[in-house]
Amino acid sequence: MDGILLVDKPTGFTSHDVVALVRRRLRIDKVGHGGTLDPGATGLLVLLLGKATKLSDRVMAGDKTYCGTLRLGSETTTQDAEGEVTATSDPAAVTEAQLREAFASLTGDIYQMPPMVSALKKDGVALYKLARKGQEVEREARLVHVFRFDLLAFGIPDCTIEVKCGKGTYVRTLCHDVGRKIGCLGHLAGLRRTRSGNFSIDNAITVEQIKKMETSAELRPFLLPMASVL
Repeated sequence: MDGILLVDKPTGFTSHDVVALVRRRLRIDKVGHGGTLDPGATGLLVLLLGKATKLSDRVMAGDKTYCGTLRLGSETTTQDAEGEVTATSDPAAVTEAQLREAFASLTGDIYQMPPMVSALKKDGVALYKLARKGQEVEREARLVHVFRFDLLAFGIPDCTIEVKCGKGTYVRTLCHDVGRKIGCLGHLAGLRRTRSGNFSIDNAITVEQIKKMETSAELRPFLLPMASVL
């Protein structure tokens, strides 16, 4: 069982939950993934089976595309809907033109401050573990690349966005920064990954499909060859 399996991760599942499901349910020893999704996010999770686990770094380095909801008028502790609201404002005066201008300013090579609630490590400790203790530590801004930051639908307070970005980009931080730029605050209210490198959500199977499988042989028709990573 060497190959790539594309899974549409539902909300509430961690990326590890999906890996564990495939490993236990279908008795496959070596299962990894090519980039995590937050538990509250949905969409494309690239699973790597057997020898394909060696391609993890290559898959993680690929560009990603996301659709999401930017909610104007409030900030949270996590910069997304999972956190507690820390500040609010009235977004009624925000215009579509203001948003598009803010999006454009966050496109290309930009420096982004990683959120405290993230898996990045400070002195060997994951930032999210420090955040759980109420600690906030200094972080260095990181250079990331945003290929596209598009407004698909304008609304108050919720706007539909699409982002194509390089490795290490936090879409929730983009939403937080947009809110700050236009002076009304903002956070990421929902996120769905639609592409990862060469792979599309259109070719993914669901967790429910996996749960109905009895043997690993039933998975073979859905496996993509390792060469598809290239």
